[in-house]
Amino acid sequence: MPEALLYILIALCGVLAVLIAVVLIRTLAFRPRAEKKTERAPIDFDHEAAIHGLQQLLRCKTVSYHDASLEDEAEFTKLVELLPTLYPTVHRTCRLTKLPGRALLYRWEGKIATEPAVMMSHYDVVPVEESAWQKPPFSGVIEDGVLWGRGALDTKVTMNAALSAAEHLIGTGFVPEHDVYFAFSGGEEVNGDGALHIVNYFKEQGITPGIVLDEGGAVVEKVFPGVKEPCALIGIAEKGMLNLTLAIESNGGHASAPKPHTPIGHLSRAVCRIEDHPFPLHTTKPVKEMFDTLGRRSSFLFRMIFANLWLFGWVLRPICAKGGDLNALLRTTVAFTQSEGSNAPNVIPPKASVTANLRLNPADSVQGAVDRMMRLADHSEIKPVLGHHVEPSRISRTDCEAYERVVAAVRGTWPGSIVSPYLMMQCSDSRHYGAISDRVYRFSAMDLTAEERRTIHGHNERIRLDCLIRSVEFYIRLLQQC
Repeated sequence: MPEALLYILIALCGVLAVLIAVVLIRTLAFRPRAEKKTERAPIDFDHEAAIHGLQQLLRCKTVSYHDASLEDEAEFTKLVELLPTLYPTVHRTCRLTKLPGRALLYRWEGKIATEPAVMMSHYDVVPVEESAWQKPPFSGVIEDGVLWGRGALDTKVTMNAALSAAEHLIGTGFVPEHDVYFAFSGGEEVNGDGALHIVNYFKEQGITPGIVLDEGGAVVEKVFPGVKEPCALIGIAEKGMLNLTLAIESNGGHASAPKPHTPIGHLSRAVCRIEDHPFPLHTTKPVKEMFDTLGRRSSFLFRMIFANLWLFGWVLRPICAKGGDLNALLRTTVAFTQSEGSNAPNVIPPKASVTANLRLNPADSVQGAVDRMMRLADHSEIKPVLGHHVEPSRISRTDCEAYERVVAAVRGTWPGSIVSPYLMMQCSDSRHYGAISDRVYRFSAMDLTAEERRTIHGHNERIRLDCLIRSVEFYIRLLQQC
C-alpha cells in the first residue's frame, strides 16, 4: 500500500473515531435536566358540585354552525343563565361583562390589577350525528364513572374546571395576587369573533395579561419515540391555517370531443405536483424545545439521534415523508379536501376547482404559502381563491415565571408526567392574545387515552369523572399562584 494512502486511511480513521466520540459524549450528556420539586398538597373541594356543573353545561345544546340560521340561540342563553346557579360565589364576587360574539368576561379582583391572569375556554360545540352515539349527546348521562356529552372534552370541561376552582377558592377566602379574568367565547368552533372582542376590550382598557391559558395539549402517552412516561404537552404556539381553492375556467362543451387536457386534468396535474413537493422542514422554537425536553427522556438510540440532529437530522426526512404527527410538527401541511366539476358525466365543466386545507408552520406565512402553491401549480389559467385564513401565532416564552406556574400546576396534579412545550396543530381562540401577550399557553387540563382523544369532534365524546376532578385540581393549583 502506498505510504500516502496509508496516511489518508489513518487520518480518516482518526476523524471517524473523533466523530464517534463526540456523538457518544453528546448522547451521554443528553440527560434530563434537574427539575424544581413540586409539592403535591392534597386538595379538598366539592367534587359533586363540579360534576353537577359540567353535567348541566353539557345539557345545553350550544351547537355552532357556519350557517348561523341553524343555531338555537335559546340554548346559548340557557347556558349563560345557568352560570349564577352553578357557580353562585363566583357570580357574586366577580364582575361579568358581556361582549359581542357571545363573549363572557368575569373579573375576579386581586390585590393588584397589573399583569392579570386570563383563563380561557369556549362553550360552543360542534354538531353531532345523534344516531351514531351510544348515549344521547346532550343528556349528561353518567354511567360507570363516565360523563357523556358533546363538549365534555372540548371544552366545557375547562370552563367548568376554572369556575369550580374559583368557586372553591373564593369560598375559602383566598384572594389572588393579581386580577384574574375568566374569558369565554360562544363561537370558537366557527372562528367566531368573541375572543377578538375580549382582546380588543383589554387593549382599550390598557390591560396586558401576565399569563393566558387556553385549550391545547393534554397529558398523553406514547406520543414521542422511546418515551414511556406520560407527557404533559403545553402549546407555546399554534400553526396558522389557510383554505385555498385552485380554480380554472373553460368553454365547457360536450365530453365526446375533449381537448387533450380538461380543466379537471389540469387541476389533477397541479395537485400531483404540489403533493410531490411538500413544504420544507423547519425545526421551530416549540419543536426544538420539545425535542430537547422529551429527547432527553427517550431510549438510548433516540437520545443519540436527538442529541446529534446536526448529524442525524436526515433520519427525520423519511419519517416525515410518510406523514403523521412528526411531519405536521416540522412543516406546513397540505391536504386536498374538496373538489368540484361538472354536474353531468358527459359535460366538460366550464369551471372546476379543488380546495386544500393548509396548516402553516410558524416559519411560513399565508402569502408565502399561496405563492409556493401557485408556483407548483404552474398553469397560467389556474387562479387562487383565498378562503378563511390565519397566520401562525406568536411564539410564547418558556423562560419566565408564567410558564413555570403552569408547569408547577401540571406536576402537582399529574406527578410523574414529563412536561414539555410543543407546537399545537389546531387553531384556537388564544391566537388573538398574541397581540397583547407573549405568555399565552395551550393546555387542556386532562389526562386522555388515544381512544378518548378520538372522540373530540367525533362520536361518543365523554370524560371520566376522575379526570374531571383532576381538571379542577389543576386550576386550583394554578389560581393559587396567580
